[in-house]
Amino acid sequence: MAILTASDIENFAVNGYVVIKQVLNSDLLTSIAHGVEKNLASPSVWANDYTPEDSSGRFFDDYVNWKHIKEFHDAALQGALPRIASELMNTPLPRFFHEHVLVKEPGTATPTPWHHDDPYYGIEGMDNVSLWVPLDPVPTSIALRFIRGSHLVPRRFIPNRFVDDSPYTTAATGFELFPTAEALEELGDTVVCPAEPGDVVAFHFRTLHCAPGTTNHASRRRIVSFRYVGDDVRWTSRPWKTSPPFEPEGLNNGDELDEIRFPIIAL
Repeated sequence: MAILTASDIENFAVNGYVVIKQVLNSDLLTSIAHGVEKNLASPSVWANDYTPEDSSGRFFDDYVNWKHIKEFHDAALQGALPRIASELMNTPLPRFFHEHVLVKEPGTATPTPWHHDDPYYGIEGMDNVSLWVPLDPVPTSIALRFIRGSHLVPRRFIPNRFVDDSPYTTAATGFELFPTAEALEELGDTVVCPAEPGDVVAFHFRTLHCAPGTTNHASRRRIVSFRYVGDDVRWTSRPWKTSPPFEPEGLNNGDELDEIRFPIIAL
């Protein structure tokens, strides 16, 4: 039985995002939350803390821990999340790319700057989706912002570092420096997407998005984003260090991600 409506699928295709309301059960959310606590207690070598020394709160992230955190493994590879990815990408065989933990403690001034995920990754292709799973209420004041339809804009931007919003490089073929706030407004309408535990905010890797800090928010904002790719996605190199910093390990530009790091899920 399908999880999504035709409207959900159309909104994702046209707008580059969709908020799917109350689609995850409490047992799954509790399990993922346990996984987050394990991750915070034992971060990987790829973990980051984006909070400046003179700032309040804490903005923590880490990724690709699903092989040793069972809760992430199970959520990613079975149940509702891969089924949602399958329906949004219109493929019976979604491939899991990685999970990404993002925790903002109360009073964190550090925002998530405007960006699109695609240039950070060492892959090419339009069949993809991030399933952003909130474990705490995310009201309008701290919610994700999207630029509607920006995944279809034929412009790609050099990624900026989250720690200081500086570009990875000043020039790269096929990419341009990230636009100013005024120029961003010309790319489409900005939409704010509050969400509750049980919701999934799905968005395309090329959809421009950001999120404020939690300076005036009294609670944590724990998110795990589960990322999937579909039929047309291929390995590629970038003129900067990718995030996650996957090594080729035998993959060449144009290859399918056909290896154990990126499992196909047969539904």
